[in-house]
Amino acid sequence: MKTIVSTREESLCAAAERLLSLIEKKPQAVIALGAGEDELALLRRAAALAQERGVSLSEVRFLAVCEFEGEAAEGRNSARRRLAEALSDAAETEIHVPDAADPAACDAAIARLGGIDLAVLGLGENARVGFNEPATPFDSHTHVQKLTDRTRRELAPLFGGEDKTPQRGVTMGFRELCAAREILVIALGEEKSKALYHMLYGRDDSVYPAAFLQLPPNVTVYADEAAAAQTGEKGFDLVAMYGR
Repeated sequence: MKTIVSTREESLCAAAERLLSLIEKKPQAVIALGAGEDELALLRRAAALAQERGVSLSEVRFLAVCEFEGEAAEGRNSARRRLAEALSDAAETEIHVPDAADPAACDAAIARLGGIDLAVLGLGENARVGFNEPATPFDSHTHVQKLTDRTRRELAPLFGGEDKTPQRGVTMGFRELCAAREILVIALGEEKSKALYHMLYGRDDSVYPAAFLQLPPNVTVYADEAAAAQTGEKGFDLVAMYGR
């Protein structure tokens, strides 16, 4: 696992460059995306850069890592809508989302597409990945997940209160996510510092789900200084490494 720490803006820029590099090499890349604030910030940056450089995203197969169950899956806070808004006009391609009524269909679709080329993931404050909450086993496939109280409190601002926040969602499991050819993790802000610490240094068991990301061979973490405050990781000059 490679960890790159810099400012928020430089971290987003470097991660966006990595995503666009893959798309330039493989226009029909299969990219799985979380819909948390950090992933959306990265996706907005990548979409803007793609427009500036004339890189088409229209052939990319975008897959949402997770979605809410029930009516929330069609609402303004659904993963599909949030990801589509982040992409803006840069891509007209459909964003595929897991269906709580048929979770196995997501795994079958990934297999048909030849696997995930790049998984772009964020971290929940309790070190969840997607909706893979603590106690999710490593051998999990796409599944319906009851959201913890902590996750619902974290998501409550989207819905106008915890009492209005969905109680369940559907998420890709670690079997699919960790099998991605490349994994990019984005962690921004002080509220992600404990989760990032547990991802990097926790035991690879289900107490801190993100610690399972220690196992795949091709994982890069882009973090700002606030998120990395508890890890001891040092910053890099990303401008020198990647250019502006």
